[in-house]
Amino acid sequence: MANQMIRLTAKDILEKEFKTSIKGYNQDDVDKFLDAIIQDYEQFQSKVETLEKENQQLRREMKKLSETSTRQTTPAVGSTNYDILQRLSNLEKKVFGSKLFD
Repeated sequence: MANQMIRLTAKDILEKEFKTSIKGYNQDDVDKFLDAIIQDYEQFQSKVETLEKENQQLRREMKKLSETSTRQTTPAVGSTNYDILQRLSNLEKKVFGSKLFD
């Protein structure tokens, strides 16, 4: 995904050959600069890979937590009805006393 935007790799930079001319750039200066660029590219690529792995891990964790949360917040139909009926029965006993159940 991120590699679609990167046009050059460290290897591309390392293997790049420049034509020379009479009034060209100092080849040693160009080589030193390209070496620094290669090091940066390698670090960037390493960081991108690390962040992509971390992103995938966090997405998996988020999915697990979402599934767990859904299961915990969705009560079983039978148990909810039983709880409501039990509370209603206790309320009837308090309000009407034991006469209702005799």
